Amino acid sequence: MQKRALERLLSERRSNLVTCQSGQNGAIVVNESSYPETVYFLNRGRGWLVINQLSLERYVASVVGAEMPSHWNPEALKAQAVAARSYALVHLVRPADSDFNLGDTTRWQAYGGLKSQSASTAAAAKATQGLVLSFQGGLVESLYASTSEIAAEAHSHLGASMSQHGAQDLAMKGLKFNEILGRYYVGASLARLKTNEN
Repeated sequence: MQKRALERLLSERRSNLVTCQSGQNGAIVVNESSYPETVYFLNRGRGWLVINQLSLERYVASVVGAEMPSHWNPEALKAQAVAARSYALVHLVRPADSDFNLGDTTRWQAYGGLKSQSASTAAAAKATQGLVLSFQGGLVESLYASTSEIAAEAHSHLGASMSQHGAQDLAMKGLKFNEILGRYYVGASLARLKTNEN
């Protein structure tokens, strides 16, 4: 949809919600960023809020690329995929807002739509599809930050937190993604969710 046509549609709408769907391999472009699947434009009075609804695994692939360089070791990317998936699922139950589950900034977990997806991040999501961190039968809100120092400063009061650079260092030393996760989320185990996607 052309930019002017979308602007006209939004300004003429009497509804507070406009829904756009991409084709199977298409995208919806908003402010020069491309998003897959479904995009909602929600009028909140002071402007339009853009909400992207998409499959969990596609979301995870984008988060991995937004949170870590896509050229990093595949085992670090897989660890990030499991952490991102677990975090996202916790926020399905405890959403960020009444209108959406997660924000797209580092306050939640960074999400860049199609621009942060790559072959390596999609491979990490696919290799770990459905895997989450579990503790005593529940999901782990798998917090993480760039470095150990930031992780300790930001999350020490909440318990375990993964250092993304630390995960890369461990992967470069030959540790597998499950071993990396075990170093940061002590006592947690991997569990496989049954979803429509797997």
